[in-house]
Amino acid sequence: MASRDDIMIEITPQVLLKAYSCGIFPMAESAYDPALYWIEPQHRGILPLDRVHVPKRLKRTIRNTEFDVRVDTDFDAVIEGCAASRPGRRSTWINKRIRTLYRELFELGHCHSVEVWNGPDLIGGLYGVALGGAFFGESMFSVERDVSKIALVHLCGRLIAGGFVLLDTQFVTDHLRQFGTIEVDREEFQLRLEEALKISADFNRLPHDASPEDILAQIGDR
Repeated sequence: MASRDDIMIEITPQVLLKAYSCGIFPMAESAYDPALYWIEPQHRGILPLDRVHVPKRLKRTIRNTEFDVRVDTDFDAVIEGCAASRPGRRSTWINKRIRTLYRELFELGHCHSVEVWNGPDLIGGLYGVALGGAFFGESMFSVERDVSKIALVHLCGRLIAGGFVLLDTQFVTDHLRQFGTIEVDREEFQLRLEEALKISADFNRLPHDASPEDILAQIGDR
């Protein structure tokens, strides 16, 4: 289900957080369309944090990679990377209003980025919204193999350590399914969300420079 907002209505970070608490999130038709559409899918993707699966090959990559994984050091660059056109995708749903709103949420401490760096270069990452014990994944990108997967595993480890109980992926893709992502209907999602919002989780419980072993230890051998 989707509804188009009136472009004259101001959407504040507080309005956006209220929408998330009701299970609704915004998207734009394109980067050039100033309007936003409120989305409430009939079926929702979630990654159960008590059942995260990390493929063995990816575990080895995470342990042995020379890339640096950082948190919240360059949010603007991450959203820029997520918005950039790439082979197979010419357009993006991230418009100027989206960038502005999520930057404001970032400044309020409700939006976070997980970043993968190769020296001075940002080569992938993701961002999303934290509210209570729920984390709403918004977008991810990578310019090298496995980089977005590395960012996702680091996110999961951080959420588990911080006491989060719901990771909303919005939709289910083959990329996400390999980690254990499942699809639930709107009613079940709302029930899970209501319970998650009662929890006071902490995205920063793990240090921002947590090692790969620290991250994998949180997820365990699943």
